Amino acid sequence: MIDVNRQGDVWVVAEQNDGRLHEVSLELLSKGRELADRLGVRLTAVSLGAKVSDQAAALVRHGADRVLAAEHELLAHYQTNPYAKVLVGLVEEHRPQIVIYGATPVGRDLAPRVASACWAGLTADCTDLEIGDHVEPGSTEKHGNLLYQIRPAFGGNIIATIVNFNRWPQMATVREGVMPRPEPDASRRGEIVRIRPDLSPKDCPIRVLETRLAERKVDLKAARIIVAGGAGVGSKENFKLVWDLAHALGAAAGASRAAVDNGWIDKDHQVGQTGTTVRPALYVAVGISGAIQHRAGMGEAQKIVAINSDPHAPIFEVAHYGVVGDLNRVVPMMIDAIKKRV
Repeated sequence: MIDVNRQGDVWVVAEQNDGRLHEVSLELLSKGRELADRLGVRLTAVSLGAKVSDQAAALVRHGADRVLAAEHELLAHYQTNPYAKVLVGLVEEHRPQIVIYGATPVGRDLAPRVASACWAGLTADCTDLEIGDHVEPGSTEKHGNLLYQIRPAFGGNIIATIVNFNRWPQMATVREGVMPRPEPDASRRGEIVRIRPDLSPKDCPIRVLETRLAERKVDLKAARIIVAGGAGVGSKENFKLVWDLAHALGAAAGASRAAVDNGWIDKDHQVGQTGTTVRPALYVAVGISGAIQHRAGMGEAQKIVAINSDPHAPIFEVAHYGVVGDLNRVVPMMIDAIKKRV
């Protein structure tokens, strides 16, 4: 889809489950609001489901100027075919210039199907989005107000900026937790457009017999303090030190991918590029070397304390306070000092 006018809205695809908005949808409204203001266009939230009208007001309070609420009983449970059909139809009718999705299992499934149908580019797992200009090498033609789609590449060893200057809309999925959630404003007013999609059972090749929802064991994004352990902890038995320090601080327990892969703690506790992105007031890294993939998920913590026996560990590059020493000695001393203060 080529659009020489490039005046369309910025869209956020608002994900919901059984009438409850996904946290990442509200986070995306924060960045979407910034992009729309920069471009001088509206911010539109698109919500698909069986009962989504009730969510529309919440989307407006969190920054949307307009909400496209597509309701149909066949959208009650996510399926790729009907969701993609409805969204492609809306894109073709309203012609947005930017569409962003959460990099959730639903977003990662839906976004490429819609992008392919619209002949548009798609950048996955972005950690930031900006507006800027671009000039192709060997050309003097400047393409203005493009979406800079920023994401880690080559295993997280570089940060790539991707632009798409000749296919519209520009599409991206954005990781959870990398954008701040906007505060709701009860005074905001917006347009709510209720849509009845043209769907039939033929559009739903899968029949959902039963759904089971499992709550996450820990909400790392909401934790003010996180104590995370890495491969340097040494064993599942030794990981008890991480739990003990977390309990002493009233913190949530986190982990690096290495600790999760070793089976020392559940994946719900994983912090990093392939885990959860967090912004706590205090992040204590115990036995974590600090590979760039992990730092991408915790680098914006207000205070970072690192405990590692290797004085050259990369984690010390981002730590505000570093302790070089054996965690088997350091952590018990910290716990004892905390308990004495309490």
